[in-house]
Amino acid sequence: MAIDEIRKTLDSKMDASISALKNNMTKVRTGRANPALLDTVHVDYYGAMLPISQVANLSLLDARTVGVQPWEKGMGAKIEKAIRDSDLGLNPSSMGDLIRVPMPPMTEERRKELTKIVRSEGESTKVAIRNLRRDANEAVKKLVKEKHASEDDQKRSEAEIQKLTDRHIAEVDRLVVAKEHDIMAV
Repeated sequence: MAIDEIRKTLDSKMDASISALKNNMTKVRTGRANPALLDTVHVDYYGAMLPISQVANLSLLDARTVGVQPWEKGMGAKIEKAIRDSDLGLNPSSMGDLIRVPMPPMTEERRKELTKIVRSEGESTKVAIRNLRRDANEAVKKLVKEKHASEDDQKRSEAEIQKLTDRHIAEVDRLVVAKEHDIMAV
């Protein structure tokens, strides 16, 4: 494997780490309603446990309410029960075919708790990025040891790998700060 390939692989793996962080952050509740919050809730659909998004239409009714429109008439009660039984602390109510899921306002204590969760997610992602950096540097050292690259190439690639790492860690910091701001906004 050449140094360029190592760098490209590293960049794509670091991007994947950031994508995973973004995905995890959508599940953390802010003051606003977000249909992605219900992604973790599964409903019994004729014996199979399916995510709500596969048995109903999810939409935003207003800034603090998610609307759930079941595709089948009989699913309303099951969906309501699944949302109520989830650990999200939500209390859905049905209005005909539509299930309204209002987001209760968060307490200051809960907001601080959620910012700690976001920070720990960010820190985990940073650790993953640093581990990827270490693996890439070891791969470059192995190339030098096997005489497939020079020591100058190693120094240059280590500097480039560090730049990539710094850029991705800065992106993680930016995402964490933005999410904390969203959570703390009343």
